[in-house]
Amino acid sequence: MFGFRTLARLLRSTLRLLFRRQSLPGPFSALAGKVYPSTKVSSVAPSDLKTTRTSGRLSRLPVKYRFAIAVPILACGVAVASLAGMMVFYTVAVPDPQILRHKERAPVVRILARDGTMLAERGEGNDYMPIELLPRHLQAAVVAIEDRRFFEHYGLDPVGLFRAFFRNLRAGRFAQGGSTLTQQLAKNLFLSSDRKLSRKIEELGLALWLEMRLNKSEILELYLNRVYFGGGAYGVEAASQRYFGKSARDLTLLEAALIAGLLKAPSKYSPASSRELALERGRVVLAKMVEAGLITRADQLAASHERIVFVKPKITKVRTSADYIVDFVLEQMPPLVSGGHAEVIVETTLDAELQRQATEIVANGLQRQGESLQASQAALVVLDNDGGIRAMVGGRNYADSQFNRVVKAKRQPGSAFKPFVYLAALESGMSPDYFVMDMPLTIGNWSPRNDNGQYVGEITLRRALAQSVNTVAVRLIEHVGVQNAMEVARRLGIDSDLRDDPSLALGTSEVSLLEMSGAYAVFGNGGMAVDPYIVRRVHLSSGVEIFKRETQSAHRVVDALKVGAMNDMLNGAIVSGTGRRAALADFPVAGKTGTTQDFRDAWFVGYTSYFTAGIWIGNDNSAPMKKSVGGGLPAEMWRQVMQVAHRGKAPQTLPETRPENGPEVAGQNLSPRVAQKSEVLPWFASRSTQTAASHSADRKTDARYPREAIDADFIADVLAELPDPAPQKPERSQGLLSLGGWW
Repeated sequence: MFGFRTLARLLRSTLRLLFRRQSLPGPFSALAGKVYPSTKVSSVAPSDLKTTRTSGRLSRLPVKYRFAIAVPILACGVAVASLAGMMVFYTVAVPDPQILRHKERAPVVRILARDGTMLAERGEGNDYMPIELLPRHLQAAVVAIEDRRFFEHYGLDPVGLFRAFFRNLRAGRFAQGGSTLTQQLAKNLFLSSDRKLSRKIEELGLALWLEMRLNKSEILELYLNRVYFGGGAYGVEAASQRYFGKSARDLTLLEAALIAGLLKAPSKYSPASSRELALERGRVVLAKMVEAGLITRADQLAASHERIVFVKPKITKVRTSADYIVDFVLEQMPPLVSGGHAEVIVETTLDAELQRQATEIVANGLQRQGESLQASQAALVVLDNDGGIRAMVGGRNYADSQFNRVVKAKRQPGSAFKPFVYLAALESGMSPDYFVMDMPLTIGNWSPRNDNGQYVGEITLRRALAQSVNTVAVRLIEHVGVQNAMEVARRLGIDSDLRDDPSLALGTSEVSLLEMSGAYAVFGNGGMAVDPYIVRRVHLSSGVEIFKRETQSAHRVVDALKVGAMNDMLNGAIVSGTGRRAALADFPVAGKTGTTQDFRDAWFVGYTSYFTAGIWIGNDNSAPMKKSVGGGLPAEMWRQVMQVAHRGKAPQTLPETRPENGPEVAGQNLSPRVAQKSEVLPWFASRSTQTAASHSADRKTDARYPREAIDADFIADVLAELPDPAPQKPERSQGLLSLGGWW
């Protein structure tokens, strides 16, 4: 790689080539002679003499040729400088990979669910295997099948990339990848599994950085100890014990080939799935080793006649449904675990049975509808209303991707962000029955619109939130101020960066699912601050306590009456709005759907008086889905998970509310009403019959701002099942009239 001094000299020579006085035509030549006097040969350093002579010859070329030569040189210089900057950045921002090469025995860490059942046990047996203890034929098998040129490239293999490109071109599909072992390790250590171009560029930069920090043996050692080999086995030692009941250092040639063959598709080639496929794949690896010159044909023939003995799997020490939880817990543990203690016990808030069933619900939902919706991933989290995490599913399959989408993914929430805007409106003095106008509007060069292109005219806040009307949300944020809406979101627990413009009302800022669920839990607990957590207590087996979560003093962040009003309105979104599929039979539910532009994200976040849960579905690369909305699969999965969570619990009203037609709550005569099951509040029916004439949509939109796909006909479906009620019209607000007419 060029040093900075060499790079500077190269750029200086290039600039001389472009701007020497000889290159200035016509009348500027004389001026150039005065400004740039002739340089004496004696003043040129010996190291620059060759460059000076070359520049002199090149300067006599026509300008277009000089540019043809200089531009690539400048591009190379910029690329080298950018690469150097990336290396410096990764050195500062990325953990030292040497730290990950744990060669000493780590303490045993036992992670327990809230009922005391063990979720995982990490550290026992020292599964990390140094490279010098692994047989050479195992290393050779992995290199032959995964990255034959591993010892020849510097993290990026152009030959492999071109070979994969042409094979994919011939196949007419993605049949072969071009990632090196170093790139795979970089992705495993630091990145998510999405296929964005930016992520691929990051992967390349991190691969080069790893090659600078580690030698080839160290890279291969880390790779073999971290990758997934199927059957719940991470690392080659765990895989060897899982399939053959022996240490990796004792693997035969055929066993090593079979282990290496698992890397392409662990589930498909696992002996637990099909011994025949596993053996066939092992023979393919042996053939690749012969092609690479790593073994002889005699070795291949002898290995093919080996007798393989597979062992039955032992009871795993990690519940596969809790993998994301275990990672999340351990990420918080290093500051607490030190000193080589024999055993550390971590007590969590997790409900083991709810976690198991939530994992199944997510997997089954995507298995059933994922292909038709073109959705490949999902994430789910369930919280106590004080913030304790009861269940967390970070993705569809932990074996395929260890990236936790609940915590680490930031996605646009769409209309799921609207409750923060409506709360800001309530705090500014409005009420759920305030009227606003659902009409086209334009802010600068942006014209937000309702997805169905229909506008109903005057509408109350209550009904606008239930129907997820975009224009009303934007009018509200314009009225209360973007800064006030941001302050409300921050107060409820949203820490991500937020856009300081009116599009914030439609959820254009990226947030995590854990943030959104924690913020909604504030409504579910009556207005108290929520800080999601999972670790309750950490102690040694001897009883010495390392950490205990203190009981948090109640800190109110939302006024009780405002909480009741929000619960009333968000309950309307379930009873007769976009979230109807999330309704529970015996428990009042409140929540909100969210769907972003081109159906790239679908959310449902909702709560009862007991729990709050959030679900997101989409694709890691942000590819559009096929008309997947928050009120569809996310709401269905939410209902299934919450049915499990509420088993054995008595129905309760939402905080600061009372059931429709129920008794007044003492001291809260103005407490909002909340409908049960599929019951519709009377005012919904009466106001729905008074819709104004529809207005055509102004189709002018800005691609920067997403829009939610709303269910345009839901109110008609509800009204079709109801008798004609007596008119019951909410009183118009003089506050809005004072603004100069209807909004």
